Amino acid sequence: MTLQQLRYLIAIASHGSISAAAHTLYVSQSSLSVAVRDIERETGVTIFERSNRGITLTSDGVELLGYARQVVEQADLMAQRYSGRGDGGNQAQRLAITSQHYAFVVEAFLELAEEYEEDAYNFSLRETRTAEVIEDVRDFRSDLGVLYLSSFNESVIGHALDDANLSFSLLFSAQPHIFVSASHPLAERTEVTLDDLAAWPRYAFEQGNANSFFYAEEPFAELPHGKRIAVSDRGTLSNLLAHHDGYTISTGMLSSEMHTGIASVPLATKELMRVGYIVHNERQLSDLAQRYIEKLSLFVEGYQIGLAGL
Repeated sequence: MTLQQLRYLIAIASHGSISAAAHTLYVSQSSLSVAVRDIERETGVTIFERSNRGITLTSDGVELLGYARQVVEQADLMAQRYSGRGDGGNQAQRLAITSQHYAFVVEAFLELAEEYEEDAYNFSLRETRTAEVIEDVRDFRSDLGVLYLSSFNESVIGHALDDANLSFSLLFSAQPHIFVSASHPLAERTEVTLDDLAAWPRYAFEQGNANSFFYAEEPFAELPHGKRIAVSDRGTLSNLLAHHDGYTISTGMLSSEMHTGIASVPLATKELMRVGYIVHNERQLSDLAQRYIEKLSLFVEGYQIGLAGL
């Protein structure tokens, strides 16, 4: 099969019909039909079920489509990365980071971008769900990812990292803290327990289809809780914390937008959050990626000094 055939397959699945895909791609319907037949013959699976109402993907087709998208994405990334290398022009340096929602990841990224003085570069940072952090590094869309491990999730996440041929390197370990509004009744405590939190709404980052306790970004997600709000970005979480009476559990490292109106209180537990970065075992990190890791370490060191002084 060819890349063009895979692109046709993706377009048909996206549009839900061969005729609509043909119209968008400016090719004949027969060309698309032949491409699908060729792929089906080569793979030995039936990709689409056809009826008077149109076409739908079979279970085998859904799986094959996932692989097709990965192949096409990788080909596009390779073309983007190496285009122009032979024309004598400046090659844009690339750095791609995918992370769970951590302020120090963003701040280290911004500082590196501000200091970088080359004429051409292509930087990206994506704060997203745990499963997508792993997928981006696995599929070489990102140079590295940042996530946390604990005694609860390390078996499942560790297995996922092994399957993806990824390795985890520790940046720091932290006692879990709660974040609450500075006016919250728990804000002045020197320490809180899980029982203290039972009456208050809990805020967490949503995890989409991989909505498993093991993929949660917050410790103790497996514990039942009557009041729970899921959000997708740190800005919304910060607004909830500052203006409402809920809490979230994290490392205790307040971001810049959290320094006003939000308190960090240690949680009484022996559990530790081990935050680190993941890389693909078959990838050699660029000098730029190494510089970013150094920035991460410096920000972590600064945060830890600040916590020690509280």
